[in-house]
Amino acid sequence: MSITLITGGQRSGKSQYAEQLALSLSPNPIYMATAHIWDDEFRQRVVRHQERRGPEWTNIEEERWLSRHDVRGRVVLVDCLTLWATNFFYADGAEADVNAALESLKSEFDRFVRQDATFIIVTNEIGSGGTPVNDVQRRFTDLLGWLNQYVAAKADEVVLMVSGIPVKVKAGSSSQE
Repeated sequence: MSITLITGGQRSGKSQYAEQLALSLSPNPIYMATAHIWDDEFRQRVVRHQERRGPEWTNIEEERWLSRHDVRGRVVLVDCLTLWATNFFYADGAEADVNAALESLKSEFDRFVRQDATFIIVTNEIGSGGTPVNDVQRRFTDLLGWLNQYVAAKADEVVLMVSGIPVKVKAGSSSQE
């Protein structure tokens, strides 16, 4: 089992890098999409992502319960933690309890990665742009920041995407020997 976390800002090349990595590791990886379709504009973004992938991908759409899918022995790309966290954050309405959502996310993440698989996980680095202007945004930024820290601590490798360039933040143990 291994975990690679790929983080960065919007349009930094995270998803394309993750897809290339997955295809370099397996001829038939799993693409686990966590998006909830909120509106037509977002639906078009999803369609563009889907069109970029070929028939070699096994596509799974799962908004919350990643661990209910058997991915043992496979390479699985989860795109993305940000949307996944959003689904937990809004599960009980906009007044979500950040601590309860974080504990649910951590617990579900741990159940999911107990499977013997290669995990490539995409997330957004949203806390670098200053303090959000409203309470809901601030609480979600906190939630995602803490979730990203949790996953990064468990990851074997962390890659920061900067303008389409992967920068290794945490290297796997084989490169530290």
